[in-house]
Amino acid sequence: MKSISRRSFLATSGALAGGFALQLPFSAASAASSSMRFDEYRQHDAIALADLLRRGEVCAAELLEIAISRTEEINPSVNAVVLKHYDAARELVKNSKPNGPFGGVPFLLKDLGVSMKGTVTTNGSRFFKDAVASHDDPYVLRARQAGLVIFGKTHSPEFGNNPSAESTLFGDTHNPWNLAYSAGGSSGGSAAAVAAGIVPVAHASDGGGSIRIPASACGLFGLKPSRGLVPIGSGRGEVRGGLAAQHVISRSVRDTAGLLDALAWTDLGAEFAAQAEEGSYLAQMQREPGKLRIAVMFDPLMGGVLDPQCRLAVSQAAELCSGLGHSVEEVRPSINLSAAAKAAGVMSMFSLAQTVNKREQQLGRKVTEADLEPADWQMLVWGRQLKQADYDSAHNALRRAGSDMAVFMQKYDLILSSTLPDLPPKLGAVNMSLPLEQYGAAASRMSSLTTVFNITGQPAMSVPLHWSESGLPIGIMFAGRFGEERTLLRIAAQLEQAHPWFKNVANL
Repeated sequence: MKSISRRSFLATSGALAGGFALQLPFSAASAASSSMRFDEYRQHDAIALADLLRRGEVCAAELLEIAISRTEEINPSVNAVVLKHYDAARELVKNSKPNGPFGGVPFLLKDLGVSMKGTVTTNGSRFFKDAVASHDDPYVLRARQAGLVIFGKTHSPEFGNNPSAESTLFGDTHNPWNLAYSAGGSSGGSAAAVAAGIVPVAHASDGGGSIRIPASACGLFGLKPSRGLVPIGSGRGEVRGGLAAQHVISRSVRDTAGLLDALAWTDLGAEFAAQAEEGSYLAQMQREPGKLRIAVMFDPLMGGVLDPQCRLAVSQAAELCSGLGHSVEEVRPSINLSAAAKAAGVMSMFSLAQTVNKREQQLGRKVTEADLEPADWQMLVWGRQLKQADYDSAHNALRRAGSDMAVFMQKYDLILSSTLPDLPPKLGAVNMSLPLEQYGAAASRMSSLTTVFNITGQPAMSVPLHWSESGLPIGIMFAGRFGEERTLLRIAAQLEQAHPWFKNVANL
């Protein structure tokens, strides 16, 4: 990809970033004023498409039909989109002009834990296959206020409990870079949809790595925000005891930043408000990160060692950061995460039991073993044995781990590691129908680097800086201090300019 200047990279529109001017690096000026082709559509990120829409060079209906056409063309191969809301989206763009900073840009929701009125959210489960929402969740409301046109939902494994998007209900999501491999999970459908060119950005959530793992597997950018920054579920309550967060997976850093401005709560707590003077998240594209202190961690805190190709990717990322002027030191946080890891398991099983109990009340019948994936059934049995005291104890363990990590990060601005300990697995290697001991070991291994930052609540991102010898993406993870997304976005923009990835696309 041709190098672009820092000035031109800062491209965005006045409506998105407070009025500063901009030259778009994603070919907006070359788009046809009448009919856009898919190959032109794919050259744009969401911000570039929004700019074309504002200038009247394309219309929302045209973009929607390109996204729908691409879905119909490629979805039989990748199985990314599992629920289609084409008619509602067409009615929306026909009868009104979507407003907001992303007005008219096609968008997909993940089919997990988010309610959109009048539509089904299956949570990847047969037990929820006809669960119609009575309301819009805050995330959906904010996405619509931003002008995003939602036309479908993407594949998630049952209850998001698998780091690979595989389910009995909908089958497997295939990695667009190699269809024999997993696209990651649980936001694998969203990552595959973006990597396959259906949309430039899609909704994703992360309870143990589910934004970062599929972003890594599919060669995309994925930021998990700090706990509580973006609304999740139906209100302000924590999901999975605070383990889970939601945002998006994108091809460009600025799309993630611009959508964080649109999706984050406006009446945030003190931890976030303290940085308000630093400007919007998108405005960080204009700011140099300065000289950052980066701790490089090769092997997972949870145990085990990295695959040699992932280790090489970390080494090269560390060299890149050093070459950009940052202070880089190999060091591991001296934090005992064994208690916190067990606590995370308690939180997940307790949450699963609550979710299923609520659905039983709605249906007026008990769940059966035939309704759930084998691994989830066993976790449900365990979860129903837990007491409130177990939950409270687990919650305290998570908070202690967060405190210990905050002490470590007084010395470092960022932690750099691989996102995954191995290359993306082949489909079937991490499947919830496997014997629980085998499945649990594989799933724990796959999320052994990412889960740490769900436990601590810190923001963390996967950056597509490396590809394996066989052509599979290898993401590099950076974690920042709680509430310091702006630091992550600044260095992400710097890395995107120094080592561009936007034109690295899976050619399906």
